[in-house]
Parts: sequence; C-alpha cells; structure tokens
Amino acid sequence: MKSCLPLLLLAGLAACRPPAAPQLPSVASGRVVRHADFPSRHVDARHVDVWLPAGYSPAQRYAVLYMHDGQMLFDSTTTWNRQEWKADETAGRLIASGQIPPCIVVGVWNNGEYRAAEYFPEAPLDSLAPAQREAGLAAHFKGGKALADEYLLFLTQELKPWIDSAYSTLPDAAHTFVMGSSMGGLISMYALCEYPEVFGGAACLSVHWPMGRPDKLDEGPLRAAQEAFFAYLRSSLPLRQGNRLYYDIGTETLDSLYLPYQLRADSMLAGLEFPAGSWRSEIYEGTDHSERSWAGRLEVPMVFLMGKE
Repeated sequence: MKSCLPLLLLAGLAACRPPAAPQLPSVASGRVVRHADFPSRHVDARHVDVWLPAGYSPAQRYAVLYMHDGQMLFDSTTTWNRQEWKADETAGRLIASGQIPPCIVVGVWNNGEYRAAEYFPEAPLDSLAPAQREAGLAAHFKGGKALADEYLLFLTQELKPWIDSAYSTLPDAAHTFVMGSSMGGLISMYALCEYPEVFGGAACLSVHWPMGRPDKLDEGPLRAAQEAFFAYLRSSLPLRQGNRLYYDIGTETLDSLYLPYQLRADSMLAGLEFPAGSWRSEIYEGTDHSERSWAGRLEVPMVFLMGKE
C-alpha cells in the first residue's frame, strides 16, 4: 500500500485530464449537447456538456445540476482512466421512477493543469498572512495563482445565465444545485457558501479536505489554509437559509486519508445545530477515490438534493 501512495496522490490531484481528441459522449439515457470552448472573461474557455433527459421539451421547466470535472460524467470510453460517474444512467433512472423531478445536468469540464487553482477555495487563503498565502500559492498551484473566485464568477455570471436562456430551466436557487468530488467537493462547498442565492444545495463527495498533497500535511502554509477553511465554513455555511449540503467519503486509497477531516466537519456541523434535514454525511466502507465508486452511490446525493418532498 505504501509504495502505491505517490501514484494514488498523483491520480487524485491531477485526475480528470481531458482526452487528446475529445468526442461527444455516448449516453444510455437522454442526450448530450456539447458547447465547445465555451468563452469566458474570467477563466480559460472549456467544453460544457449539457445532458437533457429523455423527452426534454421547451414546454416544461427543469431543475439544473451543475457538475465539475464534466469530462468524466457520461462515457468511460472517452475518459483518461476509463471510468465515469454514470450521471446519465442514474439521473434517467431516478426521473423515470419519480424519485427526482426532471432535471438537466451541466457538465463543466475542468481546466487540466489549472484544476487545483480553480477548485481551491480562495476566501480562506485571504485570511492568511501575506507570506503564508504566497508560499502556499507557489507550492501548490501552477503559476502561483488562486482562481476559484474567477471560476465561480464564470459559473454564476456567465454560464448559468446562458444555460437559463438557452434551455427551459427553473432558474431559482431552489432548483439549482452543484456537485463535485475530491477538489470538486471543495469548490462545490465554496460555491454554496459564496452564492447561496444561486445554489440551493451542494453535494461534496470524497472531499479533498487536506487541500494540497496529503503527504505534505506538516507544511506551514497548507496547515494554516486548512484551519482557515474550517473557520470559513463555520461562519459561512448558509444552511439556516434553507440550503442543503451533502458529504460522503470512502475508506480506501485517498479517501482513507480524508476520514479524520470529514469526522471533524461532521462534528462542526452537528455543533452548529442546523435545521434537521439540511445536511447529510455518509461513510461508504470499502469504497475508494474513483469515478467507479462515486457512480455507485450517485443516486444518494441526487435524491438528497433534488428528491421530491
């Protein structure tokens, strides 16, 4: 197990690389529309894949789930590790069974080598001493820049308004959700905290709580960033306003290193006494840090966020 850890770290932190020659994913349910090289004033252009459920009609209005690492959601034949979230199969099945209302899934591709910079919550960094902040940026982000605030501006001010104009959506926060895994879990939490009026709920799977490389936890800037993030969550989570938050974690590979952090987060949430049903946290024994594992439990956060009351 020890000899595999560096490889697992690299897989977890540099995951979801885009394929060299992207092709439209093949789906088992509904259909995917690709908006290639979607432009932005805030971040680099990237593909956006929009999954429409079977029978999609402009005459009906749909909830929208925004998912990070969008190239990993629908078709394992197009992904770098030959795994997928099975988002189309799961959403299609839940809609057909009436467990969730008809919805659209917006898969926002990550930016490859700048994924960490875009998914690392920025506000906690700003609470650090300037020297700590700069050291942390230089050590963990390519180019030494934090880009999460710009990424969220892209989602909330550019992509979402366009999606709401191009598709038949229910644009209010009660029908708009965000989901991601690993560092995608971090940015999903951050999106909920920064834009509770946009996102009614966030699902954060296998959250990358260490925030940087888990084998460098004793580095001063990283440790300070972790503490700053927990302080930020304590003061910023909007769960008393009716928003919802889902966490989960496995027990194998990278997830095994995250468990103490997740338990700390759970304890913090319990102590804040948020309304019953506003948050949920699950541990999945024997599951690892992979799309295969997330696919196996995807219906749980989908139902928690979007399920019919």
